[in-house]
This record gives sequence, C-alpha cells and structure tokens, in this order.
Amino acid sequence: MALKFTSLQEFYAHGFDTVIDVRSPAEYAEDHVPGAISLPVLNNEERAEVGTIYVQDSPFKARKLGAALVFRNAANHIEQSLSHHEGGWKPLIYCWRGGQRSGSFTWMLQQIGWRAQVVEGGYQTYRRLVNAALYQTALPHRLVALDGYTGSAKTEVLKRAGELGVQVLDLEGLANHRGSLLGDMPTPQPSQKGFESALAGALMTLDPARPVLVEAESSRIGQRIIPPAVWDAMKQAPRIELQVPVAARCRYLVDAYDDILSDADTLRDKLGPLRAHRSGAVVDGWFASIEAGDKAALTEALMVEHYDPAYRKSRTAIGAEVAATVEAEALDEAGLNAAAAQVAEVMSAL
Repeated sequence: MALKFTSLQEFYAHGFDTVIDVRSPAEYAEDHVPGAISLPVLNNEERAEVGTIYVQDSPFKARKLGAALVFRNAANHIEQSLSHHEGGWKPLIYCWRGGQRSGSFTWMLQQIGWRAQVVEGGYQTYRRLVNAALYQTALPHRLVALDGYTGSAKTEVLKRAGELGVQVLDLEGLANHRGSLLGDMPTPQPSQKGFESALAGALMTLDPARPVLVEAESSRIGQRIIPPAVWDAMKQAPRIELQVPVAARCRYLVDAYDDILSDADTLRDKLGPLRAHRSGAVVDGWFASIEAGDKAALTEALMVEHYDPAYRKSRTAIGAEVAATVEAEALDEAGLNAAAAQVAEVMSAL
C-alpha cells in the first residue's frame, strides 16, 4: 500500500534507508527529493518512445513495451546497484505520480524480501508539499539578514559564523551563484525547482526557536527567484550591517572574482547592457579598465559607480531595521574571523 505524506516535515522524516527516484534521468536532473538516488526504469529515449506510442498508436502497445523495458531495467539495477543490500533494507520509491514505474519496481523489490514502499502521488506529492511550504505559508523561522555593500565578504562571514554555532541559511550556496551581476559560477545553477528543493531541505534542518542568519539579497539570485515565504521573511528581518572600507572591499573582490575579472569577453557581455542604467561614459570607463587588464581599477569603479548606488537604493526601499553594525578594517583571515565572532555575539543576543 502506498505511503501518504501530508507535510514536508513528515516526508523528510520518512525513516527509510534509501530514497529511490525511478523517473528518467532528465526528470531527475531538473529536480528530485534531496538525497534521493537515481535508478531510472525508463531512460529519456525509452520514456519518449513509450509516450509517443501511447498517444499516437495504442495505450495497450505502450503499456506492453513499457512493462518490458521497466522490468529489464529494474533487473539491471537489482543486479548492479542494489545487490549489496541485506534482507532488512528499507527503500522508499517514487516516480512522477506514484503509478506504474514506481509500483512495478517496488513490487519487484518486495518479492525479493526487501521492505520497499512507494510514495502515494510520487514526485507530484513532494512538489505540492514544497510549494505549500515556500509559497502558501509563512516561514516559521526568525531570519536575521547579514547586510553590507558588495565586497564586504558577507558570504564568507556567514559561513564562519555558522562554524561558530550560528544557524545559517546559505542562499547563494543553494543557488550556486555569488549573488551579483558578475556572480556566475563555473557550473550551472540548479533549476528553479531544484533550488526550491534544496532550500526547503535546508529549512527543515533549522530550529524555528533559534534565529537564522541569512545573507541580505535581492529577490533573485542569478536566475533563481527566492520563493515568497523566504523573501517576505527576509524583507522584515532585522539586519546586521558589515561596514568595510572601500579599499578592503576592492582587495577582497579582486581575489574572490579573479575568474570573471580575467575573462574580458564575458565582462564586456555582462557590463554592456548597463548602458541603459549608467551613462555611456561610465561604461566606457569600465571597458577601458578591461582593455588595460586593470582588475583593481575596474572593481573599484564598479563598486562606486554601480553596486554601491544600487545597494543604497534597494535598502532605502526595504527600510529594514539595523539591529547592529560590525566593523572590519580588513578582510584577511584575522579580519574575517573577528567579524564572524562579532556577528555570532549579536546573534546570541537576539
């Protein structure tokens, strides 16, 4: 009998040894339950073929072919990926909607003697629970936003505060982006659904009775949108403001963004469209620094002429309370550790 889950907390507390996603690799790549392993019973091409036959020819023929492929692929998984499990192993299985793919695979595992169960409603049930948590209900956590101008090393201070015992929510880490115009990482961002899964999973590990430190962001991190429940809580969150001199921020950014600052073509592609927001002369000045390979001059100009004005405008619009300020004269190891310690002290009092 399929297992029914009514809340995300209940889903994450399922108590099974392994969660198995038997959907196609493409479905898994877009999004999946955090921690689930991929054992597709139909690969991308097989799924497309069965679907085409179902619509254009005969549902019976499609089911017949699908059954043969599912059991053949399932047998390979049992022989290769699952052969090491003992008799007491408990896997939880899901497919797209808790239908034939997961049902067939679960039945095979049960016949062996493993205590397999299937998720009622499959992945669609999971997505509804994620959507309810992030779009339909208020966040139960008390957020505190770590704020400061671009280059204040907010992400690094956030991580070090976490190492000191502060509850932290690393949105940029979950979105795989550094949170600014030039913040692309070498690897792609997750899909929006994948970002939301990672975010929901991270929130489930946090204690709502204790404050959670989160980096102050705009409503979008790269191409990923922060869901309403989290964004609403962020806008209302009191702020701890990092105050760092321009020179220290510049040195930090030149080092932290060396990959993008070394890519002249990408810089021009990213900065060119800003002519619509900054004067042509300003953008021409940036391009001159790019041409000269002067990373420090470009970085300082971007901060003074673009990032800092945008920061002041957005913070004025939000109008959030500043609970405390933390000053850091330098962003070297000692400076970062000292700033994180001060942030941890403030958090302990909130």
